[in-house]
Amino acid sequence: MKIPQTLKHKPVVVCENYENIDGRLAYQSEAKGLSVGLAQWNERGRVDVSAKVWRHTGGKWSRQSEELPLHRVLDLAILVARTQMHFREAYRYPKLYDEHEPKIDRIGLQGDAMTVAVCTENPNIEEDMQLVQEAFSQNDELLSERLQTLANVLGQMGYMPR
Repeated sequence: MKIPQTLKHKPVVVCENYENIDGRLAYQSEAKGLSVGLAQWNERGRVDVSAKVWRHTGGKWSRQSEELPLHRVLDLAILVARTQMHFREAYRYPKLYDEHEPKIDRIGLQGDAMTVAVCTENPNIEEDMQLVQEAFSQNDELLSERLQTLANVLGQMGYMPR
């Protein structure tokens, strides 16, 4: 399915077969494509680039399609990777996290840091931690393949691990 060119987000680089590789939803996904292009919120004289997940309901392009600035895409990748790293060691804690120190990490980014922490305000946090751990475990192969591919691409770009 071809990504539309008539909407506000202007695709420049696309993956139009995303529905075939969308994890466990492969070949059944409503997410039909990914694109990097000109953001829909561009104003005159200002150009922003964004990434977009294109969803199609079967009848039309969905309003649930998401468009994100590129730095947020990378921030989400960092958060997912750090979360997966936490759950690989979470078995050490009875509730899958340190109740006395729910902060998992602080990752320095441009003048401040991303604080990664367990959301202790969630009234169902113990049950939800278990569910997330199970999801990470069940999806380990899918996530690990993508993280390894990302690591390889970053290595090819000259970003070496510290």
